[in-house]
Amino acid sequence: MGGSIRCVWCQVCCTYQQGYAMWPSTFSFNWNSMHVGSKRDLVGELAAAVRNRTNLVFGLYYSLFEWFNPLYLRDKSKNFTTQDYSKTKAIPELKEMIETYKPEIVWSDGEWEPYAAYWNSTQVLAWLYNESPVKTTVVTNDRWGRETSCTHGGFYTCSDRFNPGHLIDHKWENCFTIDKQSWGYRRTANIADYMTIEEVLSEIVTTVSTGGNALVNVGPNMHGKIPPIFQERLQQMGLWLKANGEGIYLSVPWKYQNDTINSDVWYTSSKDGRYVYAFLLIWPKNTTEITLGAPLTSASTVVTILGSNGDSLQWKTANGDRGIVIDTSNIKLHLLESQWVWTFRLTNLLTDNTTLPTIQQTTSTAQSTPRGNANISFSSSFLLFVLLCVFILCNNVSIICRT
Repeated sequence: MGGSIRCVWCQVCCTYQQGYAMWPSTFSFNWNSMHVGSKRDLVGELAAAVRNRTNLVFGLYYSLFEWFNPLYLRDKSKNFTTQDYSKTKAIPELKEMIETYKPEIVWSDGEWEPYAAYWNSTQVLAWLYNESPVKTTVVTNDRWGRETSCTHGGFYTCSDRFNPGHLIDHKWENCFTIDKQSWGYRRTANIADYMTIEEVLSEIVTTVSTGGNALVNVGPNMHGKIPPIFQERLQQMGLWLKANGEGIYLSVPWKYQNDTINSDVWYTSSKDGRYVYAFLLIWPKNTTEITLGAPLTSASTVVTILGSNGDSLQWKTANGDRGIVIDTSNIKLHLLESQWVWTFRLTNLLTDNTTLPTIQQTTSTAQSTPRGNANISFSSSFLLFVLLCVFILCNNVSIICRT
């Protein structure tokens, strides 16, 4: 299934907030996958499978805090003036995980109650980037203390479901769940609780258009099986990417992200600037024309739609100095490979020297994050992270396939 959506990396949730370790952790005695439950080193097995059988980059998720650990609760009761839990459990275990499995992504979480000083985050990151076995390849997120979110880290996650809707001046990621209410599996969920494929693709497109990564979470049941509703969404994503991946993988943000007059259109560009991709989220009714305000056309501009026979579409210049009106009268929607979110490829547009407004940088909250260049620092501007949250012994154990 990961192959059908062209995964770029795979990440495993080694521990969640209940503290259950998915490997034989030295620091989680009798509360790890080797001693309780499967009696297997699940992280090690998956790491071997990913590295031996795929081209995926391997990453690991680690929750710093535990809801019920008495050491953590004692430190918390003292307003984190003591560090018994962080020094004897969290940080030694995190280092053990890194040294044992050598992940190239370290996705930290569970940091939000104490400040970074409690976690010794500066020392940990200094070790990670200067002495650890992955010092030359590792990438980290921003969750290393209550004050670090959206301000420090290789890439920002800011908050769950973070999607600013515009470029920001740092690499960032939008992690969201197909189940709108939970990161795990819910037996009581109703169909309306799940994102439709249109909603999923809209979230992905707007994220990629504005320079972010999309982490898409699904929750397998207690047996490790992915319920059919999640399978369907993942397979639909794979079908869509097969037809439209050209505008997603290895793309970069264009000068415009959202169209200037059509709010249902978002843009990306090929790295060499040869192509501009216009993603249409909703096909308009009762019209055979689609008007875009941002493109600056030339006499040699060519418009095609991905997932079609490749024939060029007729177009005319919109009223005013810029814009294009695309004639869709000859398009038969039922013959296109895409059933949702359609991608128009525009070639030979004129160079646009328009200066867009600059958004001042702020580090206060995720909601006020600024614009800027947000090309992702990995091999693609789109890394789809499929987080598979499995409940084992009431622990939100996640296996993450990141695309």
